[in-house]
Amino acid sequence: MENDRKIAVLIDADNVSDKYIKFILDEISNHGTPTIKRIYGDWTNPHLTSWKPVLLNYSIMPIQQYSYTTGKNATDAALIIDAMDILYSKNVGGFCIVSSDSDFTRLAARLREAGMYVVGMGEKKTPMAFISACEKFKYLEVLASTGNESYSSNGKSTKTSQQKNDMGNKKELIEALKTIIRESSDEDGWAYLGEVGKRLNIRYPDFDTRNYGHAKLTPLILSLKQFEIQSRKSNHPHINHYFVKIKTNN
Repeated sequence: MENDRKIAVLIDADNVSDKYIKFILDEISNHGTPTIKRIYGDWTNPHLTSWKPVLLNYSIMPIQQYSYTTGKNATDAALIIDAMDILYSKNVGGFCIVSSDSDFTRLAARLREAGMYVVGMGEKKTPMAFISACEKFKYLEVLASTGNESYSSNGKSTKTSQQKNDMGNKKELIEALKTIIRESSDEDGWAYLGEVGKRLNIRYPDFDTRNYGHAKLTPLILSLKQFEIQSRKSNHPHINHYFVKIKTNN
């Protein structure tokens, strides 16, 4: 099961602010159990001083890596070496790489080649190459902005007035949804919503309903005004299955 998956969380202190740590660990708990938590940096550097109390509070192991040469990122190398050691130990089923640095693109790809589940987390400046190399990618700004929000009963964020225009290209999302629905629908045009969501996540690793101000996929799709959603009873009295269809006037 997904929640039984053991995950190694490896954080690049040079590219991540300590203000995100709570949201990072809260989010990774949705993907598995963080059994290894390490953060890499030159802890003699005053720039990283703010991290020290955070490490104690969240039981994260700091890995010291001196900057031997100006202009060379020794921290990246240390993180990559540790990741490969952890991979070969066969003690985890997944990795969470926290950085906005494209230098970890090959690492993410290599871990996935080995059958690992790889979640990336970084700021919106993260290069697409690294995002695409991960199975899932979460934007730290989005995690932080939704971490303390409440959601109404229909799953819509109560903080919509503060949404940013750059939190997702809705036109691109609509076209992607239409393509997936056409590919997976029955003769009447209905597609199982769970399958649509699965294919959407595979094709777009950085897709997250929270990027668009919604907690769940169903209210997000309804907000786009381009689709119909139908609830159907299952064999279990307390479980309904949801199906989605492109509106005929679209």
